[in-house]
Amino acid sequence: MPWYIYLAVLAAGFGAGFINTLAGSGSLITLPLLIFLGIPATVANGTNRVGVLFQNIVSVGSFSRQKMLDVRGGLILSAPAIVGSIIGAQIAVDLDEARMRQAIGVLMVIMLFVILLRPRRWLQGELEKMGKRPSLFQLVIFFFIGMYGGFLQAGVGIFLLAGLVLGIGYDLVRANAVKVLIVLAFTISALVVFMLNKQVLWGLGLLLAVGNSLGAWVAARLAVERGADFVRWLLIAVVTISAANLLGVFAWIGRLFN
Repeated sequence: MPWYIYLAVLAAGFGAGFINTLAGSGSLITLPLLIFLGIPATVANGTNRVGVLFQNIVSVGSFSRQKMLDVRGGLILSAPAIVGSIIGAQIAVDLDEARMRQAIGVLMVIMLFVILLRPRRWLQGELEKMGKRPSLFQLVIFFFIGMYGGFLQAGVGIFLLAGLVLGIGYDLVRANAVKVLIVLAFTISALVVFMLNKQVLWGLGLLLAVGNSLGAWVAARLAVERGADFVRWLLIAVVTISAANLLGVFAWIGRLFN
């Protein structure tokens, strides 16, 4: 490949790692790039997980050092997500994206209204909930989020943040810290499935990992320094852009000018 392709992969990884750590949907940058390079969608989906894995190792370490990570809560919620991710990754071996992308887009539009209409809940969380053990219903929710994460990855951070803030009671900064621990846990299991099906290109995956890790390191420090209000506004921007992309709004606008 030409040298500038390597730079593009590094830059895409940085952007994805930054966005994934503060919100989610960073894979909407890296997946299209990998597919544009001629990699089959199933292999791109598997290769993308290498960058996500290293990105979350860095994020977990950074949040932990800044004492923002609830390790116990994250591990409890990781258990059902891991089981779900194995099932989702197995389904993704024969990936059919189109309808899934539309469904996710609709869900993100709904979530955007929730974020805008209930800002205090996202900024402050509900501390009285955090000492309680997750209910069976909450564990089932994280099982299905894990299944989706194993299936496609793109956008899973948004759904995890919704579950952690609205369902468990974390504020946005602590939710981000727990989110990266959960994603780290289920990415390991999902990556194993893709490896067993020979759908991982390690060269490109490790190059992505360098960019993802740098973006994650910057984002984790920024999240703690700038606080929940900054993260909320970034989340609104990411959800809006992701929903528009998934629903084909940008493609429709492009056709208008052609």
